[in-house]
Amino acid sequence: MNNKPQQYDLVSKLFHWTSVVAIFGLFGLGYWMVDLTYYDSWYKTGPDIHRSVGICLALLTVARFIWKLNTVHPEVEGKPYEVVIAKLVHSLFYVLLTIIFISGYLITTADGNSIDVFNWFSVPGFGSLIENQEDIAGEVHFYLAYAVIGLAIVHALAAMKHHFVNKDKTLIKMIGIKK
Repeated sequence: MNNKPQQYDLVSKLFHWTSVVAIFGLFGLGYWMVDLTYYDSWYKTGPDIHRSVGICLALLTVARFIWKLNTVHPEVEGKPYEVVIAKLVHSLFYVLLTIIFISGYLITTADGNSIDVFNWFSVPGFGSLIENQEDIAGEVHFYLAYAVIGLAIVHALAAMKHHFVNKDKTLIKMIGIKK
């Protein structure tokens, strides 16, 4: 008898869908921000929002990871190679997001200033640790952001493939609809 739940719990679903909205929102805002000029009214506001949401997403991701380690989740469905790939993709999300969070921090704090998060709290900056830190971290941040979005799209397409082609409960378990 299988003691694993048939659906993800509410907290896991909230972590997942909040992360989805934040990741795509941050990507869209970041994509838009690169063309802002010094004289644009959003020149300071856009990056402030991007940094604040990014820090909140980093904290959410840590909480999500801890939650994942301490709760029981439904079995991953699919052929053995699909199960392995699904687990690798989920791990890759955590690795890529962690590097994106670190690179974003290194971009922002290279000047030694702290990051103010929605006027709630500040994350201290340690200054530049290496020469051209903000440029190097910026390149890493840029390319890994595209990698995460690409991976998220493939992840969503795989969930839809499971739903429409395999007709299994992979997608249902995360959106919460009873089949």
